[in-house]
Amino acid sequence: MVKQKTIKTEISLTGVGLHTGKEVKMTFKPAPVNNGFTFVRVDLEGHPIIEADANYVVNTQRGTNLEKLGVKIQTPEHVLAALVGCDLDNVIIELNASELPIMDGSSKYFVEALEKAGVEEQNTNRNVYVVKEVISFTDEASGSEILVMPSDHYTVTTMVDFGTKILGTQNATLKNIGDFKTEIASSRTFSFLHELESLLDNGLIKGGDLNNAIVYVDKEISATTMENLKIAFGKESINVKPNGILDNLTLHYPNEAARHKLLDVIGDLALIGTKIQGKIIANKPGHFVNTQFAKKMAKMIKIEQRNYVPVYDLNQEPLMDIHKIMAMLPHRPPFLLIDRIIEMSDSHVVGMKNVTMNENFFVGHFPDAPVMPGVLIVEAMAQTGGILVLSTVPDPENYLTYFMKIDNVKFKHKVLPGDTLIFKCDLITPIRRGICHMQANAYANGKLVAEAELMAQIAKKQQ
Repeated sequence: MVKQKTIKTEISLTGVGLHTGKEVKMTFKPAPVNNGFTFVRVDLEGHPIIEADANYVVNTQRGTNLEKLGVKIQTPEHVLAALVGCDLDNVIIELNASELPIMDGSSKYFVEALEKAGVEEQNTNRNVYVVKEVISFTDEASGSEILVMPSDHYTVTTMVDFGTKILGTQNATLKNIGDFKTEIASSRTFSFLHELESLLDNGLIKGGDLNNAIVYVDKEISATTMENLKIAFGKESINVKPNGILDNLTLHYPNEAARHKLLDVIGDLALIGTKIQGKIIANKPGHFVNTQFAKKMAKMIKIEQRNYVPVYDLNQEPLMDIHKIMAMLPHRPPFLLIDRIIEMSDSHVVGMKNVTMNENFFVGHFPDAPVMPGVLIVEAMAQTGGILVLSTVPDPENYLTYFMKIDNVKFKHKVLPGDTLIFKCDLITPIRRGICHMQANAYANGKLVAEAELMAQIAKKQQ
């Protein structure tokens, strides 16, 4: 299994936002396992965190825009593409403004910064969603479509048709994410002249520069338009080159536009939150269809993961037997509700309980139809999670664990005498100040029997 990766050290870049024109300092920082990609607005009180999550997309006009509880992140797609292209899983991106820097309109400088920071392998396996069937999304209004089909690798193909003489049909393919740096990263954003005029009129490219965007001239430029462009970009003169591009930019590739669209697809699909193993084909991609497809994929993956039942070898030597559990947990029979710890990492723990007719609660629940009380299943999941959080302190025997919150509890099936319960707890956020926020699932007979979102805190015993 491939391990998760973060960067070794933090590194900063400065630039301006394409649409806001504001100067921004952006800092990449290492992140713990299962953190994913998260943005932190250090210019706002409390330093709010916005996860790179497709469900936070609120606008896709000339870029992808995220918003969570009123806090915005603008145009993150080029940075997200660089993170994916560098094969990273967990990185914190700090910003002192809402919009990420445009740099030269590509992912090149972000990739260079991340490579300079270095890559560090973490001790938890990477989560990868393996595509088993064709999944697609079509935007009927634009005719844009994205689909993913089963494949042994992650590959992306984009097909675009701009319907103009200066820029017509183009294709681009990335067969190996390891080639992102050399094949895709330097491909710059672009616009047509008629779009540029509209963007300038609406104040949407205050940070624009003819060095950070390719402008294709798809119409005759009037003297008035030329003067407006000179003023907007602070140029004494602007020319149209023989290849139909404004000013003095040289294309990196004949199909640079299609390659940049591929870059955008990779960045927008990072909002799924999980690595994908599959072949992605995007016809006429754009930020709207990209992010709608990301939302669809994220929802499908969440449902599938919820219904997935992990399989463990219950005959193997346990990581912790009942004696080791009792040395760590303060609970004692009849309220010690786990018998073994099967597996544990920095971000998850798996426990087990054999449910027998000898349990005290079966005496009254119910005498003629014994069923394990749901609240005790939740307690058993919490005790399993307690092992994870107590393992972070050197003297766990001196601590107690207390519930802070229980959310989204669901009971799916009855647990009866003779069943073997498996409890799996995964951290939702890293453990901080002894507070553990986790997703807990209980399984029996190959089925999910209960689930809950738990938050607990450990505190030292009063002397």
